[in-house]
Amino acid sequence: MEDVAVSMTLAGHVQGVGFRPFVYRLAHQHGVCGDVRNRMGEVEILACASAAALIDFERDLIDRAPPLSSPRIVRRQLVTAKAPPGFEIAPSDASDSPDIFVPADFFLCEDCRRELGDPGDRRYRYPFINCTQCGPRYTLIESLPYDRPNTSMAAFPLCAACDAEYRNPLDRRFHAEPVACAECGPTLEFDGVVGNEAALRGAVAALNDGRIVAVKGIGGYHLLCDAANEAAVARLRARKRRPHKPLAVMFPLAGGDGLATLQRHANPDDAEARALVSPVRPIVLVRARPDSGLAANVAPGLDTIGAFLPYSPLHQLLLDDFGAPLVATSGNISGEPVLTDAQEAQDRLADVADAFLHHDRRIVRPADDSVYRRVGASVRPMRLGRGAAPLEIDLDDELACPTLAVGAHMKGAIALGWGNRAVVSPHIGEMDNPRSLRVLEQLAADLQALYGVIATRTVCDAHPGYTTHRWAQQQSAGNAHTVWHHEAHASALVAERGLDNDAIVFTWDGVGLGADGTLWGGEAFVGRPGRWRRMASLRPFRLPGGDRAGREPWRSAAALCWETGADYAGGPAGTTLAREAWRAQLNCPQTSAVGRLFDAAAAFVIGLDETSYEAQGPMALEALCRAGAEAVRVPLVQDDDGTWRSDWAPLLPILRDASLPPRLRAEVFHASLAALLLAQAEQLRALTGIGDVGLCGGVFQNRVLAELAVGQLAAAGFHAHLPRRLPANDAAIAFGQLAELGARDRGT
Repeated sequence: MEDVAVSMTLAGHVQGVGFRPFVYRLAHQHGVCGDVRNRMGEVEILACASAAALIDFERDLIDRAPPLSSPRIVRRQLVTAKAPPGFEIAPSDASDSPDIFVPADFFLCEDCRRELGDPGDRRYRYPFINCTQCGPRYTLIESLPYDRPNTSMAAFPLCAACDAEYRNPLDRRFHAEPVACAECGPTLEFDGVVGNEAALRGAVAALNDGRIVAVKGIGGYHLLCDAANEAAVARLRARKRRPHKPLAVMFPLAGGDGLATLQRHANPDDAEARALVSPVRPIVLVRARPDSGLAANVAPGLDTIGAFLPYSPLHQLLLDDFGAPLVATSGNISGEPVLTDAQEAQDRLADVADAFLHHDRRIVRPADDSVYRRVGASVRPMRLGRGAAPLEIDLDDELACPTLAVGAHMKGAIALGWGNRAVVSPHIGEMDNPRSLRVLEQLAADLQALYGVIATRTVCDAHPGYTTHRWAQQQSAGNAHTVWHHEAHASALVAERGLDNDAIVFTWDGVGLGADGTLWGGEAFVGRPGRWRRMASLRPFRLPGGDRAGREPWRSAAALCWETGADYAGGPAGTTLAREAWRAQLNCPQTSAVGRLFDAAAAFVIGLDETSYEAQGPMALEALCRAGAEAVRVPLVQDDDGTWRSDWAPLLPILRDASLPPRLRAEVFHASLAALLLAQAEQLRALTGIGDVGLCGGVFQNRVLAELAVGQLAAAGFHAHLPRRLPANDAAIAFGQLAELGARDRGT
């Protein structure tokens, strides 16, 4: 039978993931001649073989593709090319304008994990083992193209054995840029002791002694301690000044799916289990078992824990040798980006960590762990970080020029947009400290350099007090654009979900500056990017103390009482002074934020007057909910300006009734908010005929509320949409700013 020649073009994630070596090996297996090359962000293959062999080859290109890739054949045609004598990896066409893709950091693959535990392998117990299918990428790339001299691995010349693997197209380490071994690669150091095995023994001994160890990983440092040792956890909390915020726990891999140890301490459902073992290897919020055996102060007052599995060979070795779960929280000063430099970590964590496990592979830029949670049928991101970002999302509307979006103030993340492409950075941190701003500046420069795109304008939140707003204005000298906070939320949801028609979008969160100068956070918009109309909201109230209310829930509770003419008996000393200021309207901005309603409910129901971390009250209320409850119906009336407003006042009697169980009051509160949302949606549908409803803003990370709302909307005939690839919180703002500006550019 005569051979056939076919030219194929494959798109998707096919660069930086070992795809060309995979094609090379597959061609040899099927007896296919030809070549494979990168071209314009795609992969082109010339394949010559019998028709039967080509059928098998094309099938396996998709079915057996590397797990980090997502190829699809976008073009295929018969050609008359003469069959070459073999199959080769051809150089990329230098004249091409590359469609650059910057890969994220990848988890330890099964092949490398087997070698790590094989005493006969030359990389046995080597803490930096990797191949084309695993290992760091984003955090060690200095510049593109992604070649070893352009990474922080350039400091480690390959030994002869590693070099032979690196140059052999049939080897799975062919052009694995971080490839190394104990002879030529990075080395561990523990408190001045250099050497991989000695350093590991020292670190594990310290953990067994109940000490806190700062460990340098892929994208930064972790602070580790024994997750079953309540005294060790208490010391970590005291030293890090983190008295209540839940701590993530890393579990040893065990069993066929790797989850056996984790399942002795927690009850992940099927969707959560799939997320835990996915290539991202994120922290996933899962329900803790009552008999978990973990220290009670790992996640005080909550029924969930942030669980994850080891994703690097160093973590794998530490967990294997320790043999039990470890608290693994970010090595940083709270709110700042995770630390990456050994000396800086040593200096800034000196009062937190008892010991330090360093290594000498430089981290070029930080990437904290990704955090996910199941809401509805899907596991959705709460924080994009290592393994999940940089995240690319197509824009519906083409930007008029390259644009840098700098997001908001909390949950800092930036986005670079050009044409129809948008790239969202990993989580940075809260933008109220100098180090977060330095990292923002580094990421802004790095993204532009890596993608070869120079932004000629910026876009930021309209709030003039935000650090990001001031920075954008300084950078762009007259070419800085602003987007209202909640319009950015709405645009992010619609653009990410690819909704073609107008939608009703609820943007519920803490507070963000609204177009009328008040603090919004309980809004319903109608339209699409570039033409939003705010059509519904909540009854506004004045917050005594302004920003202080975010960490002092009693202020929101007192405000609701005072607005309705009732007295407030709770709160600390000084409440009388706050009331006088409220009466005089001194530092009492007006808000419609659902997040502040949650704070008030937490003060009423569980007596939470002060918090030590964001959303502490709402999380504690959610944890109380076990069953459904009958909602309190609230009136919906239209303002003089046409805005429909729901009045929260009927909720106060039940929230303040101490004779009722806290669980019941929490359940009624969640049910009432869901009913309120449905009533607004039905009113807006009656006015506009729109049946698509989006839910975004940090409040919808509350699983109880989001699932109640989605269920009730679906039962009423709506199509409900939650974010899938982006967090619902302010981490999505930068992408929403790009989507909004693209729509303005198009003139919609």
